[in-house]
Amino acid sequence: MSCGCKTSGDSAHSCGTKSANGCESVNTCGNSYKLSVFDWLSNVQNPASNRCDYVEVRFKNDRKSFYKNVNNIPLHIGSVVTVESSPGHDVGVVSLTGELVKIQMKKKRFSDEGSFKIYRLANQKDIEVWQEARKKEETVKVDARKISHRLGLEMKITDVEYQGDASKVTFYYTADNRIDFRMLIKELAGTFRTKIDMKQIGFRQEAAKIGGIGSCGRELCCSTWLTDFRSVNTNVARYQQLSINPQKLAGQCGKLKCCLNYELDSYLDALSHFPSSSTMLDTEKGRAFCIKIDVFKKKMWFAYVDSSMAWYDFDIDLVKKMIAQNKKGERILPLEDLKVPDIALPSVDLIQENSVDRFEKKNRGGGFNKNRNPNQNSNQNRPNNNQGPRKDRPERNDRNERPQKTDRPATDKSANSERPRNTNPNAKPNQNPNQRPPKPQQQSQQPKVQVENTEAKVNSDERTQPPKKKFKKKFPPKKDNNV
Repeated sequence: MSCGCKTSGDSAHSCGTKSANGCESVNTCGNSYKLSVFDWLSNVQNPASNRCDYVEVRFKNDRKSFYKNVNNIPLHIGSVVTVESSPGHDVGVVSLTGELVKIQMKKKRFSDEGSFKIYRLANQKDIEVWQEARKKEETVKVDARKISHRLGLEMKITDVEYQGDASKVTFYYTADNRIDFRMLIKELAGTFRTKIDMKQIGFRQEAAKIGGIGSCGRELCCSTWLTDFRSVNTNVARYQQLSINPQKLAGQCGKLKCCLNYELDSYLDALSHFPSSSTMLDTEKGRAFCIKIDVFKKKMWFAYVDSSMAWYDFDIDLVKKMIAQNKKGERILPLEDLKVPDIALPSVDLIQENSVDRFEKKNRGGGFNKNRNPNQNSNQNRPNNNQGPRKDRPERNDRNERPQKTDRPATDKSANSERPRNTNPNAKPNQNPNQRPPKPQQQSQQPKVQVENTEAKVNSDERTQPPKKKFKKKFPPKKDNNV
Protein backbone atom coordinates (compact mmCIF):
# COMPACT_ATOMS: atom_id res chain seq x y z
CA MET A 1 0.00 0.00 0.00
CA SER A 2 1.37 3.35 -0.99
CA CYS A 3 1.72 6.26 1.43
CA GLY A 4 0.39 8.77 -1.08
CA CYS A 5 3.55 10.56 -2.13
CA LYS A 6 3.92 12.29 -5.47
CA THR A 7 3.99 8.85 -7.07
CA SER A 8 1.18 7.44 -4.92
CA GLY A 9 -0.53 4.44 -6.44
CA ASP A 10 2.75 2.87 -7.53
CA SER A 11 4.08 0.44 -4.95
CA ALA A 12 7.62 0.79 -6.31
CA HIS A 13 7.74 4.42 -5.12
CA SER A 14 6.33 3.86 -1.64
CA CYS A 15 8.21 5.38 1.26
CA GLY A 16 7.19 2.65 3.68
CA THR A 17 4.82 4.04 6.27
CA LYS A 18 5.52 2.12 9.47
CA SER A 19 3.60 3.98 12.16
CA ALA A 20 0.27 5.65 12.72
CA ASN A 21 1.98 9.03 12.92
CA GLY A 22 2.94 8.99 9.28
CA CYS A 23 6.21 8.35 7.47
CA GLU A 24 9.20 7.16 9.41
CA SER A 25 11.28 10.08 8.08
CA VAL A 26 9.56 13.35 7.33
CA ASN A 27 11.95 14.52 4.60
CA THR A 28 11.92 11.26 2.65
CA CYS A 29 8.22 10.88 1.90
CA GLY A 30 8.36 10.17 -1.82
CA ASN A 31 9.90 12.81 -4.04
CA SER A 32 7.70 15.78 -3.13
CA TYR A 33 8.63 17.46 0.15
CA LYS A 34 5.87 20.02 -0.35
CA LEU A 35 3.20 17.35 0.18
CA SER A 36 4.79 15.75 3.23
CA VAL A 37 3.32 17.07 6.49
CA PHE A 38 4.67 16.63 10.01
CA ASP A 39 2.01 16.35 12.70
CA TRP A 40 3.77 17.86 15.69
CA LEU A 41 0.65 17.34 17.86
CA SER A 42 0.49 13.59 17.25
CA ASN A 43 1.90 12.71 20.71
CA VAL A 44 -0.20 15.34 22.52
CA GLN A 45 -3.61 14.39 23.81
CA ASN A 46 -6.48 16.72 22.98
CA PRO A 47 -7.83 18.21 26.24
CA ALA A 48 -11.04 19.36 24.56
CA SER A 49 -13.98 16.99 24.39
CA ASN A 50 -14.98 17.95 20.85
CA ARG A 51 -12.90 16.34 18.16
CA CYS A 52 -12.16 17.65 14.68
CA ASP A 53 -14.17 15.67 12.14
CA TYR A 54 -12.22 16.86 9.10
CA VAL A 55 -9.09 15.31 7.64
CA GLU A 56 -6.80 16.50 4.86
CA VAL A 57 -6.51 14.15 1.86
CA ARG A 58 -4.00 14.54 -0.92
CA PHE A 59 -4.01 13.19 -4.45
CA LYS A 60 -1.62 13.17 -7.36
CA ASN A 61 0.87 16.05 -7.56
CA ASP A 62 0.02 18.96 -5.27
CA ARG A 63 -3.78 18.62 -5.17
CA LYS A 64 -5.23 18.58 -1.64
CA SER A 65 -8.68 18.89 -0.17
CA PHE A 66 -10.55 18.53 3.14
CA TYR A 67 -13.14 15.79 3.75
CA LYS A 68 -15.47 15.13 6.66
CA ASN A 69 -15.15 11.87 8.56
CA VAL A 70 -18.86 11.18 9.01
CA ASN A 71 -18.55 7.53 10.06
CA ASN A 72 -15.80 8.22 12.66
CA ILE A 73 -13.35 5.86 10.94
CA PRO A 74 -9.99 5.57 12.80
CA LEU A 75 -7.65 7.33 10.37
CA HIS A 76 -3.98 8.23 10.55
CA ILE A 77 -1.46 9.81 8.20
CA GLY A 78 -0.90 7.45 5.28
CA SER A 79 -4.28 5.74 5.29
CA VAL A 80 -5.69 5.14 1.78
CA VAL A 81 -9.36 6.18 1.76
CA THR A 82 -12.25 6.29 -0.69
CA VAL A 83 -13.85 9.72 -0.76
CA GLU A 84 -16.86 11.29 -2.41
CA SER A 85 -16.40 12.93 -5.81
CA SER A 86 -18.47 14.28 -8.67
CA PRO A 87 -19.18 11.97 -10.40
CA GLY A 88 -18.39 8.68 -8.66
CA HIS A 89 -15.69 8.36 -6.01
CA ASP A 90 -11.99 9.08 -5.77
CA VAL A 91 -9.07 7.43 -3.94
CA GLY A 92 -6.59 9.46 -1.94
CA VAL A 93 -4.23 9.34 1.01
CA VAL A 94 -4.70 11.03 4.37
CA SER A 95 -1.99 13.67 4.89
CA LEU A 96 -3.11 15.38 8.13
CA THR A 97 -5.46 14.70 11.03
CA GLY A 98 -6.30 16.30 14.36
CA GLU A 99 -6.38 19.92 15.40
CA LEU A 100 -3.90 21.04 12.77
CA VAL A 101 -6.59 20.51 10.13
CA LYS A 102 -8.58 23.41 11.58
CA ILE A 103 -5.57 25.70 11.22
CA GLN A 104 -5.07 24.65 7.61
CA MET A 105 -8.74 25.13 6.79
CA LYS A 106 -8.67 28.62 8.28
CA LYS A 107 -5.48 29.46 6.42
CA LYS A 108 -6.89 28.34 3.05
CA ARG A 109 -10.36 29.78 3.78
CA PHE A 110 -12.15 26.50 3.24
CA SER A 111 -15.94 26.58 3.65
CA ASP A 112 -17.79 23.77 5.43
CA GLU A 113 -20.89 23.99 3.26
CA GLY A 114 -19.79 22.26 0.08
CA SER A 115 -17.46 19.71 1.68
CA PHE A 116 -17.46 16.07 0.65
CA LYS A 117 -17.34 13.10 2.98
CA ILE A 118 -15.22 9.98 3.40
CA TYR A 119 -16.91 6.73 2.44
CA ARG A 120 -14.57 4.08 3.81
CA LEU A 121 -11.04 2.79 3.93
CA ALA A 122 -10.04 1.74 0.42
CA ASN A 123 -10.42 -2.00 -0.13
CA GLN A 124 -8.35 -4.16 -2.44
CA LYS A 125 -10.65 -3.65 -5.44
CA ASP A 126 -10.53 0.15 -5.12
CA ILE A 127 -6.74 0.11 -4.99
CA GLU A 128 -6.43 -2.18 -8.03
CA VAL A 129 -8.71 0.04 -10.16
CA TRP A 130 -6.81 3.10 -8.95
CA GLN A 131 -3.40 1.68 -9.84
CA GLU A 132 -4.55 0.47 -13.25
CA ALA A 133 -5.86 3.94 -14.06
CA ARG A 134 -2.56 5.51 -12.95
CA LYS A 135 -0.58 3.26 -15.28
CA LYS A 136 -2.52 4.52 -18.32
CA GLU A 137 -1.82 8.21 -17.69
CA GLU A 138 1.44 8.40 -19.63
CA THR A 139 0.05 6.84 -22.82
CA VAL A 140 -3.09 9.00 -22.60
CA LYS A 141 -0.95 12.14 -22.33
CA VAL A 142 1.04 11.23 -25.46
CA ASP A 143 -2.13 10.47 -27.46
CA ALA A 144 -3.75 13.72 -26.32
CA ARG A 145 -0.71 15.71 -27.46
CA LYS A 146 -0.93 14.10 -30.90
CA ILE A 147 -4.62 14.99 -31.19
CA SER A 148 -4.04 18.63 -30.18
CA HIS A 149 -1.18 18.90 -32.64
CA ARG A 150 -3.34 17.50 -35.42
CA LEU A 151 -6.06 20.05 -34.66
CA GLY A 152 -3.50 22.88 -34.77
CA LEU A 153 -4.10 24.15 -31.22
CA GLU A 154 -1.35 26.29 -29.69
CA MET A 155 -1.35 24.57 -26.31
CA LYS A 156 0.76 22.09 -24.38
CA ILE A 157 -0.72 19.25 -22.34
CA THR A 158 1.61 18.89 -19.38
CA ASP A 159 -0.07 16.31 -17.16
CA VAL A 160 -3.01 13.89 -16.99
CA GLU A 161 -4.80 12.72 -13.84
CA TYR A 162 -7.31 9.86 -13.66
CA GLN A 163 -9.96 9.75 -10.98
CA GLY A 164 -9.84 6.83 -8.56
CA ASP A 165 -12.71 4.95 -10.24
CA ALA A 166 -11.42 5.83 -13.76
CA SER A 167 -14.69 7.65 -14.59
CA LYS A 168 -13.08 11.02 -15.30
CA VAL A 169 -9.79 12.29 -16.78
CA THR A 170 -8.39 15.74 -16.02
CA PHE A 171 -6.01 17.30 -18.55
CA TYR A 172 -3.70 20.09 -17.34
CA TYR A 173 -2.45 22.36 -20.13
CA THR A 174 -0.56 25.62 -20.62
CA ALA A 175 -1.18 28.23 -23.32
CA ASP A 176 -0.28 31.83 -23.99
CA ASN A 177 -3.68 32.78 -25.40
CA ARG A 178 -7.26 31.64 -25.01
CA ILE A 179 -7.89 28.21 -26.58
CA ASP A 180 -11.12 26.97 -28.13
CA PHE A 181 -10.88 23.27 -27.26
CA ARG A 182 -14.45 22.20 -28.05
CA MET A 183 -13.29 20.03 -30.93
CA LEU A 184 -10.50 18.68 -28.76
CA ILE A 185 -12.93 17.54 -26.04
CA LYS A 186 -15.01 15.69 -28.65
CA GLU A 187 -11.92 13.94 -29.97
CA LEU A 188 -10.68 13.01 -26.50
CA ALA A 189 -14.09 11.77 -25.33
CA GLY A 190 -14.49 9.61 -28.43
CA THR A 191 -10.98 8.19 -28.08
CA PHE A 192 -10.86 7.42 -24.33
CA ARG A 193 -14.62 6.82 -23.69
CA THR A 194 -14.74 8.77 -20.43
CA LYS A 195 -15.59 12.20 -19.06
CA ILE A 196 -13.06 14.91 -19.95
CA ASP A 197 -12.10 17.86 -17.77
CA MET A 198 -9.69 20.59 -18.97
CA LYS A 199 -7.77 22.84 -16.53
CA GLN A 200 -5.41 25.61 -17.57
CA ILE A 201 -2.38 26.23 -15.34
CA GLY A 202 0.47 28.74 -15.43
CA PHE A 203 4.04 28.10 -16.43
CA ARG A 204 5.21 28.19 -12.83
CA GLN A 205 2.63 25.54 -11.87
CA GLU A 206 3.83 23.47 -14.81
CA ALA A 207 7.42 23.56 -13.55
CA ALA A 208 6.14 22.66 -10.06
CA LYS A 209 4.33 19.58 -11.42
CA ILE A 210 7.17 18.36 -13.62
CA GLY A 211 10.09 19.24 -11.32
CA GLY A 212 13.76 19.43 -12.19
CA ILE A 213 17.18 20.73 -11.16
CA GLY A 214 17.85 24.46 -11.07
CA SER A 215 21.01 26.36 -11.98
CA CYS A 216 22.04 26.26 -8.31
CA GLY A 217 22.29 22.46 -8.47
CA ARG A 218 19.31 21.78 -6.20
CA GLU A 219 15.72 20.77 -6.85
CA LEU A 220 13.31 23.47 -7.92
CA CYS A 221 11.83 25.44 -5.05
CA CYS A 222 8.37 25.38 -6.62
CA SER A 223 8.35 21.57 -6.70
CA THR A 224 9.71 21.05 -3.17
CA TRP A 225 8.51 23.63 -0.63
CA LEU A 226 7.25 26.81 -2.32
CA THR A 227 3.46 27.02 -2.25
CA ASP A 228 2.72 30.62 -3.29
CA PHE A 229 4.06 32.27 -6.43
CA ARG A 230 4.77 35.97 -6.05
CA SER A 231 5.23 38.23 -9.05
CA VAL A 232 8.87 38.92 -10.01
CA ASN A 233 9.83 41.87 -12.22
CA THR A 234 13.08 43.24 -13.59
CA ASN A 235 13.32 45.94 -10.90
CA VAL A 236 14.26 43.20 -8.45
CA ALA A 237 17.37 42.45 -10.51
CA ARG A 238 18.24 46.15 -10.77
CA TYR A 239 18.08 46.61 -7.01
CA GLN A 240 20.52 43.73 -6.59
CA GLN A 241 22.93 45.16 -9.21
CA LEU A 242 22.42 42.19 -11.54
CA SER A 243 22.82 42.33 -15.30
CA ILE A 244 19.51 42.10 -17.14
CA ASN A 245 20.32 38.85 -18.93
CA PRO A 246 17.21 36.75 -19.64
CA GLN A 247 19.20 33.54 -19.99
CA LYS A 248 20.62 33.85 -16.46
CA LEU A 249 17.63 35.36 -14.69
CA ALA A 250 14.97 33.03 -16.14
CA GLY A 251 14.18 29.65 -14.65
CA GLN A 252 12.98 26.44 -16.28
CA CYS A 253 9.47 27.85 -16.53
CA GLY A 254 10.70 30.69 -18.77
CA LYS A 255 9.82 33.33 -16.17
CA LEU A 256 12.07 35.21 -13.77
CA LYS A 257 13.39 33.06 -10.94
CA CYS A 258 11.42 33.07 -7.71
CA CYS A 259 14.66 33.16 -5.70
CA LEU A 260 15.24 36.78 -6.78
CA ASN A 261 12.70 37.78 -4.12
CA TYR A 262 14.52 36.02 -1.27
CA GLU A 263 17.20 38.69 -0.63
CA LEU A 264 15.29 41.68 -1.95
CA ASP A 265 14.40 43.01 1.52
CA SER A 266 18.05 42.92 2.63
CA TYR A 267 19.16 44.82 -0.46
CA LEU A 268 16.45 47.45 -0.02
CA ASP A 269 17.47 47.93 3.60
CA ALA A 270 21.12 48.39 2.60
CA LEU A 271 20.31 50.74 -0.28
CA SER A 272 18.29 53.01 2.02
CA HIS A 273 21.62 54.28 3.46
CA PHE A 274 23.04 55.05 -0.01
CA PRO A 275 22.60 58.32 -1.91
CA SER A 276 20.57 58.14 -5.09
CA SER A 277 22.22 56.43 -8.05
CA SER A 278 21.34 59.47 -10.21
CA THR A 279 23.56 61.75 -8.10
CA MET A 280 25.68 64.34 -9.99
CA LEU A 281 28.76 65.98 -8.48
CA ASP A 282 30.08 69.43 -9.48
CA THR A 283 33.88 69.42 -9.41
CA GLU A 284 36.47 71.96 -10.46
CA LYS A 285 37.30 69.75 -13.44
CA GLY A 286 33.70 69.13 -14.52
CA ARG A 287 30.53 67.28 -13.69
CA ALA A 288 30.69 63.65 -12.55
CA PHE A 289 27.97 61.00 -12.40
CA CYS A 290 27.53 57.72 -10.51
CA ILE A 291 28.38 54.74 -12.67
CA LYS A 292 28.39 51.84 -10.18
CA ILE A 293 27.31 50.91 -6.64
CA ASP A 294 28.74 48.19 -4.41
CA VAL A 295 26.28 47.27 -1.66
CA PHE A 296 28.69 45.04 0.29
CA LYS A 297 31.69 47.39 0.34
CA LYS A 298 29.44 50.46 0.73
CA LYS A 299 31.18 52.32 -2.09
CA MET A 300 30.12 54.34 -5.12
CA TRP A 301 32.06 54.77 -8.35
CA PHE A 302 32.05 58.13 -10.16
CA ALA A 303 33.35 59.21 -13.56
CA TYR A 304 33.50 62.47 -15.47
CA VAL A 305 30.85 63.20 -18.06
CA ASP A 306 33.45 64.22 -20.63
CA SER A 307 35.80 61.25 -20.05
CA SER A 308 34.09 58.24 -18.50
CA MET A 309 37.00 55.83 -18.91
CA ALA A 310 38.52 56.57 -15.50
CA TRP A 311 36.47 55.49 -12.48
CA TYR A 312 36.99 56.70 -8.90
CA ASP A 313 35.48 54.92 -5.91
CA PHE A 314 34.49 56.69 -2.68
CA ASP A 315 32.81 55.67 0.55
CA ILE A 316 29.20 56.67 0.99
CA ASP A 317 30.08 58.93 3.95
CA LEU A 318 32.46 60.95 1.77
CA VAL A 319 29.88 61.08 -1.03
CA LYS A 320 27.30 62.52 1.37
CA LYS A 321 29.77 65.25 2.41
CA MET A 322 30.45 66.13 -1.24
CA ILE A 323 26.71 66.34 -1.96
CA ALA A 324 26.22 68.62 1.03
CA GLN A 325 29.08 70.84 -0.20
CA ASN A 326 27.46 71.09 -3.65
CA LYS A 327 24.15 72.10 -2.09
CA LYS A 328 25.91 75.08 -0.50
CA GLY A 329 27.00 76.19 -3.97
CA GLU A 330 30.65 75.16 -3.61
CA ARG A 331 32.56 73.03 -6.04
CA ILE A 332 34.60 70.14 -4.77
CA LEU A 333 38.14 69.23 -5.71
CA PRO A 334 38.79 66.98 -8.72
CA LEU A 335 38.08 63.33 -8.19
CA GLU A 336 41.70 62.27 -8.62
CA ASP A 337 42.72 64.59 -5.76
CA LEU A 338 40.00 63.28 -3.45
CA LYS A 339 40.82 59.67 -4.18
CA VAL A 340 42.69 58.13 -1.26
CA PRO A 341 45.24 55.52 -2.38
CA ASP A 342 44.35 52.09 -1.20
CA ILE A 343 46.78 50.57 1.27
CA ALA A 344 47.60 47.02 0.25
CA LEU A 345 47.36 44.79 3.28
CA PRO A 346 49.99 42.05 3.54
CA SER A 347 48.40 38.77 2.66
CA VAL A 348 49.25 35.73 4.73
CA ASP A 349 49.16 32.40 2.94
CA LEU A 350 47.70 30.26 5.71
CA ILE A 351 47.05 27.16 3.63
CA GLN A 352 50.15 27.55 1.40
CA GLU A 353 48.28 27.88 -1.86
CA ASN A 354 51.17 29.64 -3.57
CA SER A 355 53.79 27.13 -2.43
CA VAL A 356 54.78 24.77 -5.23
CA ASP A 357 56.22 22.07 -2.97
CA ARG A 358 53.36 22.07 -0.44
CA PHE A 359 52.44 18.46 -1.31
CA GLU A 360 56.00 17.13 -1.14
CA LYS A 361 57.27 15.40 1.97
CA LYS A 362 60.06 17.44 3.45
CA ASN A 363 63.13 15.63 4.85
CA ARG A 364 63.06 16.47 8.51
CA GLY A 365 65.78 15.47 10.95
CA GLY A 366 68.35 14.57 8.32
CA GLY A 367 66.37 11.76 6.70
CA PHE A 368 64.82 8.55 7.85
CA ASN A 369 68.05 6.59 8.56
CA LYS A 370 70.12 8.52 11.06
CA ASN A 371 72.88 5.85 11.23
CA ARG A 372 73.62 6.19 7.56
CA ASN A 373 77.28 6.81 6.67
CA PRO A 374 77.61 10.40 5.39
CA ASN A 375 80.58 9.47 3.20
CA GLN A 376 78.56 6.87 1.34
CA ASN A 377 76.75 9.34 -0.90
CA SER A 378 79.95 11.21 -1.71
CA ASN A 379 81.62 8.03 -2.93
CA GLN A 380 78.63 7.00 -4.98
CA ASN A 381 78.28 10.37 -6.68
CA ARG A 382 81.85 10.54 -7.88
CA PRO A 383 82.12 10.18 -11.66
CA ASN A 384 84.02 7.22 -13.01
CA ASN A 385 86.62 8.60 -15.41
CA ASN A 386 87.95 5.19 -16.38
CA GLN A 387 85.46 4.06 -18.96
CA GLY A 388 87.27 0.86 -19.72
CA PRO A 389 86.98 -2.40 -17.81
CA ARG A 390 88.55 -2.18 -14.42
CA LYS A 391 91.21 -4.74 -13.65
CA ASP A 392 91.35 -6.37 -10.29
CA ARG A 393 94.42 -5.33 -8.42
CA PRO A 394 96.20 -7.77 -6.19
CA GLU A 395 95.68 -7.20 -2.54
CA ARG A 396 98.55 -5.51 -0.74
CA ASN A 397 99.96 -7.08 2.34
CA ASP A 398 100.71 -5.14 5.44
CA ARG A 399 103.99 -3.34 5.76
CA ASN A 400 105.19 -5.81 8.30
CA GLU A 401 104.81 -8.67 5.83
CA ARG A 402 106.94 -7.02 3.15
CA PRO A 403 110.44 -8.54 2.72
CA GLN A 404 113.15 -6.36 4.18
CA LYS A 405 115.95 -5.16 1.95
CA THR A 406 119.28 -6.79 2.55
CA ASP A 407 122.29 -4.62 3.13
CA ARG A 408 124.40 -4.69 0.06
CA PRO A 409 128.11 -3.92 0.33
CA ALA A 410 129.27 -0.70 -1.31
CA THR A 411 132.12 -2.57 -3.00
CA ASP A 412 129.68 -4.69 -4.96
CA LYS A 413 130.17 -3.35 -8.46
CA SER A 414 127.84 -5.85 -10.09
CA ALA A 415 124.89 -4.58 -8.02
CA ASN A 416 125.64 -0.98 -8.88
CA SER A 417 126.00 -1.79 -12.51
CA GLU A 418 122.56 -3.47 -12.60
CA ARG A 419 120.76 -0.36 -11.34
CA PRO A 420 119.08 1.61 -14.15
CA ARG A 421 120.49 5.04 -14.69
CA ASN A 422 118.37 8.08 -15.02
CA THR A 423 118.82 9.06 -18.63
CA ASN A 424 116.04 11.66 -18.62
CA PRO A 425 117.70 15.13 -18.75
CA ASN A 426 114.47 16.86 -17.61
CA ALA A 427 114.16 14.85 -14.41
CA LYS A 428 114.14 16.75 -11.15
CA PRO A 429 117.04 16.29 -8.78
CA ASN A 430 114.79 15.22 -5.85
CA GLN A 431 112.90 12.70 -7.95
CA ASN A 432 113.52 9.10 -7.12
CA PRO A 433 115.44 7.53 -9.96
CA ASN A 434 113.86 4.14 -9.21
CA GLN A 435 110.28 5.51 -9.86
CA ARG A 436 108.87 4.31 -13.12
CA PRO A 437 107.48 6.84 -15.59
CA PRO A 438 103.74 6.64 -16.37
CA LYS A 439 102.75 4.32 -19.14
CA PRO A 440 101.43 6.22 -22.17
CA GLN A 441 99.71 3.08 -23.44
CA GLN A 442 96.72 3.42 -21.08
CA GLN A 443 95.46 6.57 -22.81
CA SER A 444 95.61 4.97 -26.21
CA GLN A 445 93.70 1.92 -24.94
CA GLN A 446 90.64 3.86 -23.73
CA PRO A 447 89.07 4.65 -27.12
CA LYS A 448 89.47 1.06 -28.13
CA VAL A 449 87.51 -0.07 -25.12
CA GLN A 450 84.77 2.44 -25.94
CA VAL A 451 84.51 1.17 -29.48
CA GLU A 452 84.28 -2.36 -28.17
CA ASN A 453 81.51 -1.38 -25.78
CA THR A 454 79.49 0.35 -28.51
CA GLU A 455 79.87 -2.68 -30.78
CA ALA A 456 78.68 -4.92 -27.95
CA LYS A 457 75.62 -2.72 -27.39
CA VAL A 458 74.73 -2.80 -31.08
CA ASN A 459 75.01 -6.58 -31.12
CA SER A 460 72.83 -6.89 -28.01
CA ASP A 461 70.19 -4.56 -29.49
CA GLU A 462 70.08 -6.60 -32.67
CA ARG A 463 69.51 -9.75 -30.66
CA THR A 464 66.65 -8.30 -28.63
CA GLN A 465 64.76 -6.88 -31.65
CA PRO A 466 62.32 -9.34 -33.24
CA PRO A 467 63.11 -10.43 -36.78
CA LYS A 468 61.36 -8.49 -39.49
CA LYS A 469 58.60 -10.33 -41.30
CA LYS A 470 58.80 -10.65 -45.02
CA PHE A 471 55.45 -10.12 -46.70
CA LYS A 472 54.69 -11.57 -50.07
CA LYS A 473 53.33 -9.31 -52.72
CA LYS A 474 49.70 -9.90 -53.52
CA PHE A 475 48.79 -9.64 -57.17
CA PRO A 476 45.23 -8.92 -58.30
CA PRO A 477 43.38 -11.88 -59.87
CA LYS A 478 43.58 -12.19 -63.59
CA LYS A 479 40.53 -11.18 -65.54
CA ASP A 480 38.77 -13.84 -67.47
CA ASN A 481 37.80 -12.61 -70.90
CA ASN A 482 35.21 -15.37 -71.34
CA VAL A 483 33.07 -14.12 -68.44
